[in-house]
Amino acid sequence: MSQAAALGAAATLVLSACGGGADADSADNDADGDTEAPESLSVTTFNEFGYEELFEDYEEQTGIRIEHNKVDTAENARDSLRNSLGAGSGASDIEAVELDWLVEFMQYSDRFEDLADPELEDRWLDWKYDDAVDEEGRQIGYGTDIGPQALCYRADLFEEAGLPTDRDDVAELLEGEWENYFDAGRDFVASSDSAWYSGSDNIWQGMINQVEVPFETEDGEIIADTNSEVQGLYDQLLQASVEDELSAGLSQWSGDWNDAFQRDGFATMLCPGWMLGVIEGNADGVDGWDVADAFPGGGGNWGGSYLTVPTQGENVDAAKELAAWLTAPEQQIRAFEAIGAFPSTVEALESEEIQSASEEFFNDAPVGEILANRAEAIEVQPFKGPNYLVINVAIQDALNRVDVDGIDDPETSWDKFVNDVEAMK
Repeated sequence: MSQAAALGAAATLVLSACGGGADADSADNDADGDTEAPESLSVTTFNEFGYEELFEDYEEQTGIRIEHNKVDTAENARDSLRNSLGAGSGASDIEAVELDWLVEFMQYSDRFEDLADPELEDRWLDWKYDDAVDEEGRQIGYGTDIGPQALCYRADLFEEAGLPTDRDDVAELLEGEWENYFDAGRDFVASSDSAWYSGSDNIWQGMINQVEVPFETEDGEIIADTNSEVQGLYDQLLQASVEDELSAGLSQWSGDWNDAFQRDGFATMLCPGWMLGVIEGNADGVDGWDVADAFPGGGGNWGGSYLTVPTQGENVDAAKELAAWLTAPEQQIRAFEAIGAFPSTVEALESEEIQSASEEFFNDAPVGEILANRAEAIEVQPFKGPNYLVINVAIQDALNRVDVDGIDDPETSWDKFVNDVEAMK
């Protein structure tokens, strides 16, 4: 399917015929109710949520068997949920929903249970909670993790290029606007054979997540192709990536991108908490990675998910109990310890477990404290309309045509992006 066709398909989707310290024991029947606890509950997640041991504990405490459907990618999980909601059946009792496509399903929020509970309203960071509340005030998702971004860097490559290496000094060097980050990169590549960053698509995620209204207005107008702020960031990034040669020209998640970690391919990377494990896995045996408590433009969030309860399920009350339990601070801390999923609950962020967390691979960087600081630095959460995901993919494709594939100049590639967006209006 062409990009324009994909955009159009997403835009015309019609649906036809992701407890505050909730005790797991409360998943049993209401003492005075007629409904017995179900024998099993189904939960669909994608990638890694760190829930395997939590599911085992919940099963032991409640006697309820958890049927875990772990989908390989977020995209496939999204497609499956769309199909289930459209058919009116087939969804799990609990469905994980990623932040970037939560708003797509918010159009059909009546297909999800209202999870609002006065006892849980202050559980999450305000912006995490607000993103899952629809226009009628219904909370359709319980927040799981978040993706506050810091800067990961190769201290050894910095030293070779004459840049500071101590993480506090690096934070001071890189703090400021995006152009300051690019200026440091220009100094670096002038004295190094390595690139400053892997590719434009990685940097774009940080830049666009600081734009308050990037692609669509709240009344549904698509402005991605006419928004001067978006085009300005596109031009600024490609100037740095291609003209100034700061980019390694790699598409994130590609095989070449994975391999570059082993061959000094680049020196910095935007890194939400979940990216730390990716870096460590790809850079196994490579010394020098560290984490600086800084981020260009202030703060930014990349990623995070929610647990939702579709109304079509037969066990919605028990599912709500499980979703509340999985997203309680205690369980969020355990998910962080299991796979680095950074908590979205206030209590967890302030806990000793998070504040004292460090990563040996990253020179014993105090990643818990750093990422908690980065979460506090987030001031803007972009408005993400129902077409956000496909538009963002289209502009990343436009960046990659220039930076990775080398088949277009910036102007030509931008014109193709405009044509893709125009096709969905």
